[in-house]
Amino acid sequence: MSFSDFIVYVDESGDHGLRNINREYPVFVLAFCICAKDAYQQTVVPAVQQLKLDFWGHDAVVLHSHEIRKSRGDFAILFDADVRARFIERLNGVMETADFTLIAAVIDKQRLVDRYAMPNDPYEIALGFCMERLQMFLAERGQVDRTTHLLIECRGRAEDDKLELEFRRIRDGDNRVGRMENLSIRFVDKKHNSPGLQLADLVAHPIGRHVIAPEQPNRAYEIVERKFRRNAGGGIDGYGLKVFPRP
Repeated sequence: MSFSDFIVYVDESGDHGLRNINREYPVFVLAFCICAKDAYQQTVVPAVQQLKLDFWGHDAVVLHSHEIRKSRGDFAILFDADVRARFIERLNGVMETADFTLIAAVIDKQRLVDRYAMPNDPYEIALGFCMERLQMFLAERGQVDRTTHLLIECRGRAEDDKLELEFRRIRDGDNRVGRMENLSIRFVDKKHNSPGLQLADLVAHPIGRHVIAPEQPNRAYEIVERKFRRNAGGGIDGYGLKVFPRP
Protein backbone atom coordinates (compact mmCIF):
# COMPACT_ATOMS: atom_id res chain seq x y z
CA MET A 1 0.00 0.00 0.00
CA SER A 2 1.35 3.43 -0.95
CA PHE A 3 1.28 6.45 1.36
CA SER A 4 -1.59 8.93 1.45
CA ASP A 5 -1.34 12.67 0.89
CA PHE A 6 -2.12 13.29 4.57
CA ILE A 7 -0.48 12.83 7.94
CA VAL A 8 -2.32 13.05 11.28
CA TYR A 9 -0.95 14.47 14.52
CA VAL A 10 -2.74 13.45 17.72
CA ASP A 11 -2.72 14.98 21.18
CA GLU A 12 -4.96 15.26 24.21
CA SER A 13 -6.00 17.64 26.96
CA GLY A 14 -7.04 16.56 30.43
CA ASP A 15 -6.63 13.09 31.91
CA HIS A 16 -8.83 10.16 31.00
CA GLY A 17 -9.26 8.80 34.52
CA LEU A 18 -12.77 8.63 35.97
CA ARG A 19 -11.75 8.84 39.62
CA ASN A 20 -11.22 12.20 41.32
CA ILE A 21 -12.61 14.19 38.40
CA ASN A 22 -11.26 17.75 38.34
CA ARG A 23 -14.25 20.07 38.74
CA GLU A 24 -12.36 22.88 37.01
CA TYR A 25 -11.63 20.75 33.94
CA PRO A 26 -13.97 17.71 33.94
CA VAL A 27 -13.38 16.79 30.31
CA PHE A 28 -11.01 14.71 28.23
CA VAL A 29 -10.18 16.06 24.77
CA LEU A 30 -8.60 14.15 21.89
CA ALA A 31 -7.58 16.16 18.84
CA PHE A 32 -6.60 14.95 15.36
CA CYS A 33 -4.78 17.56 13.24
CA ILE A 34 -4.93 16.36 9.65
CA CYS A 35 -2.23 17.93 7.50
CA ALA A 36 -1.73 17.68 3.77
CA LYS A 37 1.92 16.70 3.54
CA ASP A 38 2.90 19.31 0.98
CA ALA A 39 1.31 22.18 2.94
CA TYR A 40 2.80 20.88 6.19
CA GLN A 41 6.30 20.80 4.75
CA GLN A 42 6.09 24.07 2.86
CA THR A 43 4.22 26.32 5.32
CA VAL A 44 3.55 24.83 8.77
CA VAL A 45 7.06 23.66 9.61
CA PRO A 46 8.82 26.86 8.45
CA ALA A 47 6.34 29.07 10.35
CA VAL A 48 6.81 27.16 13.62
CA GLN A 49 10.58 27.12 13.24
CA GLN A 50 10.73 30.85 12.49
CA LEU A 51 8.64 31.62 15.57
CA LYS A 52 11.13 29.76 17.75
CA LEU A 53 14.15 31.37 16.13
CA ASP A 54 12.69 34.84 16.62
CA PHE A 55 11.90 34.39 20.33
CA TRP A 56 14.70 32.06 21.50
CA GLY A 57 17.38 32.23 18.84
CA HIS A 58 17.21 28.46 18.29
CA ASP A 59 14.57 25.88 17.42
CA ALA A 60 15.10 23.37 20.25
CA VAL A 61 12.11 24.72 22.22
CA VAL A 62 9.03 22.45 22.29
CA LEU A 63 5.77 24.40 22.22
CA HIS A 64 3.55 23.11 25.01
CA SER A 65 0.26 24.80 25.89
CA HIS A 66 0.44 24.10 29.63
CA GLU A 67 3.95 25.54 29.95
CA ILE A 68 2.96 28.55 27.84
CA ARG A 69 -0.04 29.27 30.08
CA LYS A 70 2.10 28.93 33.23
CA SER A 71 5.23 30.66 31.81
CA ARG A 72 7.36 27.68 32.82
CA GLY A 73 10.72 26.45 31.57
CA ASP A 74 11.65 28.01 28.24
CA PHE A 75 8.46 30.06 28.49
CA ALA A 76 9.64 32.01 31.56
CA ILE A 77 10.30 34.81 29.05
CA LEU A 78 6.51 35.26 29.00
CA PHE A 79 6.54 36.75 32.50
CA ASP A 80 7.44 39.93 30.65
CA ALA A 81 4.01 41.27 29.63
CA ASP A 82 5.31 42.86 26.44
CA VAL A 83 7.08 39.69 25.33
CA ARG A 84 3.99 37.64 26.17
CA ALA A 85 1.71 39.90 24.13
CA ARG A 86 4.04 39.74 21.12
CA PHE A 87 4.48 35.98 21.43
CA ILE A 88 0.75 35.25 21.70
CA GLU A 89 0.09 37.49 18.70
CA ARG A 90 2.68 35.63 16.64
CA LEU A 91 1.51 32.23 17.84
CA ASN A 92 -2.08 33.10 16.95
CA GLY A 93 -0.88 34.15 13.53
CA VAL A 94 0.89 30.83 13.02
CA MET A 95 -2.27 28.95 14.03
CA GLU A 96 -4.50 31.08 11.80
CA THR A 97 -2.39 30.52 8.71
CA ALA A 98 -1.55 26.85 9.37
CA ASP A 99 -3.29 24.68 6.80
CA PHE A 100 -4.86 21.69 8.58
CA THR A 101 -8.24 20.09 9.22
CA LEU A 102 -9.31 19.41 12.79
CA ILE A 103 -11.31 16.53 14.19
CA ALA A 104 -11.82 16.37 17.94
CA ALA A 105 -13.80 14.48 20.56
CA VAL A 106 -14.62 15.86 24.00
CA ILE A 107 -15.74 13.45 26.71
CA ASP A 108 -17.61 14.99 29.63
CA LYS A 109 -16.35 12.66 32.36
CA GLN A 110 -18.79 13.70 35.06
CA ARG A 111 -21.76 13.26 32.75
CA LEU A 112 -20.31 9.94 31.61
CA VAL A 113 -20.13 8.42 35.10
CA ASP A 114 -23.52 9.87 36.00
CA ARG A 115 -25.19 8.34 32.96
CA TYR A 116 -23.48 4.93 32.66
CA ALA A 117 -23.08 2.30 35.37
CA MET A 118 -19.94 0.88 33.76
CA PRO A 119 -18.53 3.58 31.47
CA ASN A 120 -15.75 2.85 29.01
CA ASP A 121 -12.39 4.61 29.19
CA PRO A 122 -12.80 8.19 27.86
CA TYR A 123 -9.66 7.80 25.73
CA GLU A 124 -11.09 4.71 24.04
CA ILE A 125 -14.42 6.43 23.40
CA ALA A 126 -12.74 9.53 21.96
CA LEU A 127 -10.34 7.50 19.82
CA GLY A 128 -13.21 5.62 18.20
CA PHE A 129 -15.09 8.82 17.40
CA CYS A 130 -12.02 10.48 15.90
CA MET A 131 -10.89 7.48 13.86
CA GLU A 132 -14.34 7.07 12.33
CA ARG A 133 -14.45 10.69 11.23
CA LEU A 134 -10.87 10.56 9.98
CA GLN A 135 -11.75 7.59 7.80
CA MET A 136 -14.73 9.50 6.38
CA PHE A 137 -12.45 12.46 5.65
CA LEU A 138 -10.00 10.20 3.81
CA ALA A 139 -12.78 8.45 1.88
CA GLU A 140 -14.09 11.80 0.68
CA ARG A 141 -10.64 12.46 -0.79
CA GLY A 142 -10.04 9.05 -2.34
CA GLN A 143 -7.26 8.15 0.13
CA VAL A 144 -8.51 4.94 1.78
CA ASP A 145 -6.40 2.72 -0.47
CA ARG A 146 -3.23 4.37 0.87
CA THR A 147 -1.57 4.25 4.29
CA THR A 148 -2.18 7.25 6.54
CA HIS A 149 -0.01 7.56 9.63
CA LEU A 150 -1.25 8.79 13.00
CA LEU A 151 1.60 10.22 15.09
CA ILE A 152 1.13 10.25 18.88
CA GLU A 153 3.58 11.41 21.52
CA CYS A 154 4.98 8.62 23.71
CA ARG A 155 3.51 8.55 27.23
CA GLY A 156 5.16 5.42 28.66
CA ARG A 157 5.50 1.81 27.56
CA ALA A 158 2.45 0.44 29.39
CA GLU A 159 0.15 3.28 28.28
CA ASP A 160 1.44 3.15 24.71
CA ASP A 161 0.92 -0.62 24.51
CA LYS A 162 -2.63 -0.26 25.83
CA LEU A 163 -3.41 2.50 23.35
CA GLU A 164 -1.98 0.53 20.45
CA LEU A 165 -4.18 -2.46 21.31
CA GLU A 166 -7.23 -0.20 21.43
CA PHE A 167 -6.25 1.41 18.13
CA ARG A 168 -5.96 -1.99 16.48
CA ARG A 169 -9.32 -3.13 17.90
CA ILE A 170 -11.05 -0.10 16.41
CA ARG A 171 -9.11 -0.29 13.15
CA ASP A 172 -9.93 -3.95 12.66
CA GLY A 173 -13.68 -3.35 12.62
CA ASP A 174 -15.01 -2.40 16.06
CA ASN A 175 -16.48 0.87 14.79
CA ARG A 176 -19.34 2.20 12.69
CA VAL A 177 -17.56 2.55 9.35
CA GLY A 178 -15.86 -0.85 8.92
CA ARG A 179 -12.25 -1.98 8.74
CA MET A 180 -9.64 0.76 8.49
CA GLU A 181 -6.55 -1.15 7.41
CA ASN A 182 -5.19 2.01 5.79
CA LEU A 183 -4.55 3.61 9.20
CA SER A 184 -1.23 3.11 10.96
CA ILE A 185 -0.12 4.35 14.39
CA ARG A 186 3.36 5.53 15.36
CA PHE A 187 4.55 6.74 18.75
CA VAL A 188 6.99 9.66 18.75
CA ASP A 189 9.33 10.76 21.53
CA LYS A 190 9.07 14.45 22.51
CA LYS A 191 12.80 14.84 21.73
CA HIS A 192 11.92 14.66 18.04
CA ASN A 193 10.40 18.16 18.44
CA SER A 194 7.64 17.55 15.89
CA PRO A 195 5.87 20.77 14.79
CA GLY A 196 2.76 18.72 13.96
CA LEU A 197 2.49 17.27 17.45
CA GLN A 198 2.98 20.73 18.93
CA LEU A 199 0.17 21.97 16.70
CA ALA A 200 -2.12 19.25 18.08
CA ASP A 201 -1.12 20.13 21.65
CA LEU A 202 -1.99 23.78 21.11
CA VAL A 203 -5.51 23.12 19.78
CA ALA A 204 -6.70 20.59 22.37
CA HIS A 205 -6.96 22.76 25.50
CA PRO A 206 -8.96 25.64 23.93
CA ILE A 207 -11.51 23.09 22.68
CA GLY A 208 -11.98 21.73 26.19
CA ARG A 209 -12.31 25.22 27.63
CA HIS A 210 -14.95 26.13 25.06
CA VAL A 211 -17.05 23.05 25.80
CA ILE A 212 -16.86 23.71 29.56
CA ALA A 213 -17.69 27.42 29.30
CA PRO A 214 -18.89 28.37 25.79
CA GLU A 215 -19.95 31.83 26.96
CA GLN A 216 -16.43 32.84 28.04
CA PRO A 217 -14.14 34.75 25.64
CA ASN A 218 -11.71 32.30 24.07
CA ARG A 219 -9.55 33.77 21.32
CA ALA A 220 -7.63 30.53 20.84
CA TYR A 221 -10.86 28.61 20.23
CA GLU A 222 -12.06 31.25 17.76
CA ILE A 223 -8.98 30.45 15.68
CA VAL A 224 -9.25 26.69 16.16
CA GLU A 225 -12.97 26.63 15.33
CA ARG A 226 -12.27 27.64 11.73
CA LYS A 227 -10.21 24.47 11.21
CA PHE A 228 -12.90 21.88 12.02
CA ARG A 229 -14.13 19.40 9.46
CA ARG A 230 -17.60 20.55 8.37
CA ASN A 231 -20.69 19.11 6.78
CA ALA A 232 -22.25 20.45 3.58
CA GLY A 233 -24.09 23.12 5.55
CA GLY A 234 -20.94 24.28 7.34
CA GLY A 235 -21.78 22.65 10.68
CA ILE A 236 -19.17 21.02 12.90
CA ASP A 237 -21.37 19.29 15.50
CA GLY A 238 -20.85 15.53 15.22
CA TYR A 239 -18.80 16.08 12.09
CA GLY A 240 -15.60 17.82 13.15
CA LEU A 241 -16.40 18.05 16.87
CA LYS A 242 -18.03 15.24 18.84
CA VAL A 243 -19.14 15.96 22.43
CA PHE A 244 -20.14 12.92 24.48
CA PRO A 245 -22.39 12.31 26.29
CA ARG A 246 -24.76 14.97 25.10
CA PRO A 247 -26.60 17.05 27.76
